[in-house]
Amino acid sequence: MTERASNQHRKADALPRVHQSVVHMLADAAERAGESTAITFEERRLTYRGYLRCVAGFATELVKLGARKERVALVCNNSLEMAVATFAAHAAGAQAVPINPIYTARELTHILRDSEPTVIIYDASTAATVEPLVEKLGVPHSIRIGGSDGRRLDGWRDDAGAELPKPLPSPGDFANLLYTGGTTGEPKGVNITHGQIAVNISQREALLPTRFNAERVLCIMPLFHVFATAMCLHLTTYCCGHLFVLPRYRPDLMLDALEKERITILPAGPTVFIGLMGYEGFAQRDFSSLRVCYSGSAPLPAETLKRWQELTGCRVLEGYGQTESGPVLTFVPERGVIKPGFAGVPVPLTEIQIVDVETGTKLLPVGEMGEVRARGPQIMSSYRNRPQETAEALRDGWLYTGDIGFFEPGGYLAIRDRKKDMAIVGGFNVYTREIDEVLYAHPAVAEAASVGVPDPYRGEIVKAWVALKPGMTTTVEALAGHCRENLAKYKLPAAIEIVSAIPKTPVGKIDKKALRG
Repeated sequence: MTERASNQHRKADALPRVHQSVVHMLADAAERAGESTAITFEERRLTYRGYLRCVAGFATELVKLGARKERVALVCNNSLEMAVATFAAHAAGAQAVPINPIYTARELTHILRDSEPTVIIYDASTAATVEPLVEKLGVPHSIRIGGSDGRRLDGWRDDAGAELPKPLPSPGDFANLLYTGGTTGEPKGVNITHGQIAVNISQREALLPTRFNAERVLCIMPLFHVFATAMCLHLTTYCCGHLFVLPRYRPDLMLDALEKERITILPAGPTVFIGLMGYEGFAQRDFSSLRVCYSGSAPLPAETLKRWQELTGCRVLEGYGQTESGPVLTFVPERGVIKPGFAGVPVPLTEIQIVDVETGTKLLPVGEMGEVRARGPQIMSSYRNRPQETAEALRDGWLYTGDIGFFEPGGYLAIRDRKKDMAIVGGFNVYTREIDEVLYAHPAVAEAASVGVPDPYRGEIVKAWVALKPGMTTTVEALAGHCRENLAKYKLPAAIEIVSAIPKTPVGKIDKKALRG
């Protein structure tokens, strides 16, 4: 660590084994731990050998549908099928496009038009939204999975003839197209290669080493989310561990699974840790099997970290990253010191600097806040169909994160604010410009502005202010209903206030800083 706020870990031999792709990683797990249980969802289980066969069988079908070198969209809730389909899209040589299953038709339409999938995979919970769009947008192929009326993807589990379609993906091939919001109000597709994913798995492993064929990981986060993919699906496969997938977050089922299944690793967002500790009988539960917890996707309150460790005897290690960074940039090391409010040190082969917000070129001293920029082999390739925004985010080999933070003298990074106009609600990025645009679309609205405000449970919630057109009237209830028709539930404003005027800066722009107070 120098006097400038630049922290790096570039030692070439610091990484454990790096696979060519996650498909190679799964094949390796099947060879090394074929009869070990790989994944459990409700009453269904797959061994690693069965897992690989199911992935191979479904991937072969996707190749026949023309998926190779194209995109496969996945609009699904947590299930055994979702895990198999994610690996199968990669094994088919396609770029997987995981999409939040609670998105509205408006939100899905933009992503599907931009990504142009050859195949869309969906489940019963999303059918009413997805099926009309398949026809409307002309998606060539659609596959309904899971439930009582969808395809089960475990039919190849005993098929010794099921083989991965050749060729397997190479490190330079696109693996994922991950949509993340933006200040334009429309999500951008982040292009991530197999090599970028694979190296990031090993970078994380270097700071948070797992035990071979011994970890039992509980996944309650949605598998479409990059944090769940990195810290549950891929982490478990890398170490040949046992992944327990729950359909959704429910504190009673989650606590039962922690005890009954003797979970050793729990990755979750701060909202989950807060919610569990508030659940009746939490302190009487048995956490003796729990070895470590990982927190990400949003800042972890210091009080939450302290109280969790006191009640469970288990440490929570916090990390930082974003979709564009592969996703992991920093983590508190397994044997490192926990510093409340700090998200650890950079993973190996990664350099992080703090630079001035105005130009992004002046390196700032330790302790001074500025924009966080990063470079390393895990950083995204580009935004799909967005050359200008790609050029703004990737400059001279650096990813400009839009986050504001600083380094303390020991080399730990703190994230304190965001340059981007964004709120993190329960671990999900919510770009308030999108909410503003939905409100502006209401016929009675003249001006709208929404911001993230602190919330003890969700981290942040969104509050919106609306000024009406002269002579027009509406109600808060009507505006909330308009939002519900056009926005996923987690994006909805927790409060809407109708005002006579919205604060402006001296140059006439809406003053969101004043709204935040």
